[in-house]
Amino acid sequence: MSDQMEERARRIVETAVELAEEGGFEAVRLRDVAAHAGVALGTLYRRFSSKEDLLVAALAAETRGLERRFAKSPPRGDEELERVMGFFALVGRGLLRRQNLARALLKAAASGEPGLAQKMASYHAHIEAMIVMSLRGEVVRANGELADPHADERERRVAETLSQLWFALLLGWSSGVHDQEAINTKMRSCAELVLCGAKGLR
Repeated sequence: MSDQMEERARRIVETAVELAEEGGFEAVRLRDVAAHAGVALGTLYRRFSSKEDLLVAALAAETRGLERRFAKSPPRGDEELERVMGFFALVGRGLLRRQNLARALLKAAASGEPGLAQKMASYHAHIEAMIVMSLRGEVVRANGELADPHADERERRVAETLSQLWFALLLGWSSGVHDQEAINTKMRSCAELVLCGAKGLR
């Protein structure tokens, strides 16, 4: 992708985020995004196939921001549970403080569009890598960026399970099943059970 196109894509994603912050999922109309971003609608469609595709790209951008915050200030603590919950507190602060945006991103992520499966798998892989680093209490870097921590079997299974549970709780919050405080309480209970059960995998 050319530098000019990359700049256009970045501007389109940032505009979608702004509109979602103001009015949620329904406010992200591709014609409006193109107009606010100063690009032709055809240019937008060449980069993003749908509103959901665009919002999943915004989720990826939010995740890159999370990785920068994680690398700068990783969760501390003497125990795995403490560090893991510190990570989810970091995620929650970044995402749930902008509730309209959070609900829009989650709706797009849960849309089930076949073309988004690989992008969502990449999102979960990034989250799982940070969970593994939280389990270890160390940040793995390469060239100044977060790198693959090369999880062992126990770490991989714990991270995958916790990531899936966290995502399910976020979807429950988004649909009004429980509030933000309940997410934290339920996630801690889930993490305790998973980490206790995972002891036998060592």
